[in-house]
Amino acid sequence: MNQLITDQLSETRNNLVQEIELLNDTQLNARPNANSWSIAQVCLHLILVEESSIKAIAWGLKQEDNKQIERKNVHFIVDRTNKVVAPKIVEPAEDFFTVQQIMELLDDSRKKLTIFLETIEDQSILAEKSVKHPALGDLPLDQWIEQIYLHEQRHIGQIKEIKEILEVEQ
Repeated sequence: MNQLITDQLSETRNNLVQEIELLNDTQLNARPNANSWSIAQVCLHLILVEESSIKAIAWGLKQEDNKQIERKNVHFIVDRTNKVVAPKIVEPAEDFFTVQQIMELLDDSRKKLTIFLETIEDQSILAEKSVKHPALGDLPLDQWIEQIYLHEQRHIGQIKEIKEILEVEQ
C-alpha cells in the first residue's frame, strides 16, 4: 500500500481517537439536537463506511471488466459546506455506547481494513478498477481507500463542532 495513504489513514485515526478518548460516556452519546448525531453515532458511521468500503473494494477487485475511469478530486469530501445525506446502509444506530466500546469498534474496523489491504498482492490493480461510490460516482478502488481518511477528517470537524455545542472542554 502506498506509504502516504497508510500514513494518512494512521494519522487521521489518531486524530479521531484524540478527540474522543477523554470524553465520558454521557458526552459521547449526547446529541446537540434532535436532528443531529451524537459523537458515538458519528464514530459508528465512520466504522460502517470503513466496513462498506472494504466490501466495495473487494467486489471491485472481482470484476472482470476493467473500465478505466477518470480520477476524481476526492479532497472536497473534507469540506463540510458540501452537505451529503448518508446512505441508509451507513446510518448509525441510536444505541448507547461507552467510550471503550467505540474505541474497540474503531480499532476492529481499522484492523479489518489493514488486513484486507495486505491481502491484495498487486496493489497497482487498485488504480485500474473502479466501483460506483454512493456520493462520488464511479471511483477507482485506490481512491476508495483515500476517501476513507478524507471522510474521517470531515467528521472529525463535525465532532469538534458537537463538542463546542455541548461545551465539552477541548
